[in-house]
Amino acid sequence: MTGEKLLEMRDGVKSFGSVMALAGVNISLHEGEILGLLGDNGAGKSTLIKCLSGAHTLDSGEILFQGAAVQIKSPIDARHLGIETVYQDLALFDNLTAAENFFAGRELCRPRWLSNLGWPSNRQMTAETKRILDQLRVNIKDFRTNLALMSGGQRQAIAVARAVAFASTVVILDEPTAALGIRESKNVINLIRRLPDQGAAVILISHNLEEVMNICDRAVVLRHGRVVGEAAPTPENHALLVSHIVGGSAAADNPQDRPVSSQPDIRQQPEAD
Repeated sequence: MTGEKLLEMRDGVKSFGSVMALAGVNISLHEGEILGLLGDNGAGKSTLIKCLSGAHTLDSGEILFQGAAVQIKSPIDARHLGIETVYQDLALFDNLTAAENFFAGRELCRPRWLSNLGWPSNRQMTAETKRILDQLRVNIKDFRTNLALMSGGQRQAIAVARAVAFASTVVILDEPTAALGIRESKNVINLIRRLPDQGAAVILISHNLEEVMNICDRAVVLRHGRVVGEAAPTPENHALLVSHIVGGSAAADNPQDRPVSSQPDIRQQPEAD
């Protein structure tokens, strides 16, 4: 492992009506680690990260941060712990610049003694945004350009960099390269690789096993709301990880992967992705 346990879920359970999205999930993230979450649609991946980021709350089980039990009941609670999440929709404003998106809701104002009651300092926010993007090697030629005129890779990089700017401990990424071309995906992957150097551990959801093998230190596979396998994402473990994802013969040897008759099949439920 890269370091000590940083974030952990123990016996996490979450249901939506009769649908069991998480059925006793145990998972941990270590300091300086890039952890890949794999699984088919409906496996519980998105529900898991939403519980870690405060968008959902667990029905039962607990979340530990640096070894102590914590209550994450909202995204604000997660942010207080230094946890930032980038969802697939990015949550960016097309009519604003990179700096304005960076500091949306957290504007730097002047005079400082007035805090958020003062006037937004566009110059200060632009300088700070440029400093962070330069540090992460994200190239934006004109900081006066609105996001609507930027490429998909630039928009994704800005969303990730914004999370890094405010995440002191954990960055959670949901399919960050799903809608990108090859070159833009490569740029985002290189950015993710550098995040541990900025002091942030990473949880990466991806359907792309090759991508996980390329950048992750460890891979955890979810299926039907359960953790069914874990392995180092290496070429030697490729077949094993695939079998866990699809429920093949190699995965059947895992006792955690045996079907539970009281839990319905949730593969078609979008809430439990």
